[in-house]
Amino acid sequence: MVRELGYNTISEVLDSWEALRRIENYEEQAGLLLFRRLFDKSPRAKLLFGFPIDLDVHSDTIKNSRRFKAHAMYLIQMIDSSLNMLGPDIELLTEIMHALGEKHARFGVLAEMYSQMGDALIEAMTVLLGEGVMNEKVVEAWHETYGALSGDMIEEHIKYDQGE
Repeated sequence: MVRELGYNTISEVLDSWEALRRIENYEEQAGLLLFRRLFDKSPRAKLLFGFPIDLDVHSDTIKNSRRFKAHAMYLIQMIDSSLNMLGPDIELLTEIMHALGEKHARFGVLAEMYSQMGDALIEAMTVLLGEGVMNEKVVEAWHETYGALSGDMIEEHIKYDQGE
């Protein structure tokens, strides 16, 4: 699925990601905001990260958790690595996405959580960058790109769930 992304789509995504990278401490800021958005959309996801389902995601408990902060920053770093592979390393990226899909299935991630994560990522970027950078065209490019990346993960996730 990632193979089907066009040059203009990839360019829009990479340009906006580069704008995000210019924000001081972007990994922590984007990661924290992304997970807060995700947990608002999918309270069950809190359990996957070892938090009680009734945890207030806007409290300092999450913000002050070293483990959570490390995971949030790691996710942003993984997105960064994936985006850096768009283009010449597309086959390797597809293999990595398949492996991640199986890994997430083993951890109990539900298939519908992928789209929730994508929405949370795009919302976090829009908050941090503003609508001047995250305009309609860029948001559409992000939906297409994230959909392709997560589509490869979901494909493998489904195979794992079916015992293949």
